[in-house]
Amino acid sequence: MKLLQEPCLQLCQSVSQGNSRWIQRMICGLKEIRCVAILHYQPHLQGNMAFTGKYEFESDENYDDFVKAIGLPSEKVEMGRNCKIVTEVVQNGNDFTWTQHFPGGRTTTNTFTIGKEADMETMGGKKFKATVKMEGGKVVADFPNYHHTAEIAGGKLVELSTASGVTYKRTSKKIA
Repeated sequence: MKLLQEPCLQLCQSVSQGNSRWIQRMICGLKEIRCVAILHYQPHLQGNMAFTGKYEFESDENYDDFVKAIGLPSEKVEMGRNCKIVTEVVQNGNDFTWTQHFPGGRTTTNTFTIGKEADMETMGGKKFKATVKMEGGKVVADFPNYHHTAEIAGGKLVELSTASGVTYKRTSKKIA
């Protein structure tokens, strides 16, 4: 039983550094085998909710080449340049609500479940159906004229959109 005590004590120390002191007391007061069982039901400790958060646009790459590749009208090209989009993601297991807030109050929300077809909408308002997948920790979707991936890297939301061999990268910092 001593072998199990060490990981439980380490867990108690790491949890106590966060905001979940009640979990620390609960885990440390249990026998070792129960400690392992509680870990199984703490999704934030396993990374199941990795995408949940609010992210603000920080930088992008290849914007002009990408919007040209997807045929975005020129008036929308200027509107989108360095647009301070705030992306809010709520993840509950395989269920996602992905909302983008644009300057001026416009909002686009897509709700989907990994592996199931869902009604989606592009930032431009075009409606379509897609099956969103999870591949190697990345959310992957095929939009009408581009392939899109999103991942959390270094605590930031990194989105890649590829069309006609051109990849646009948007990085957003976590603000909540």
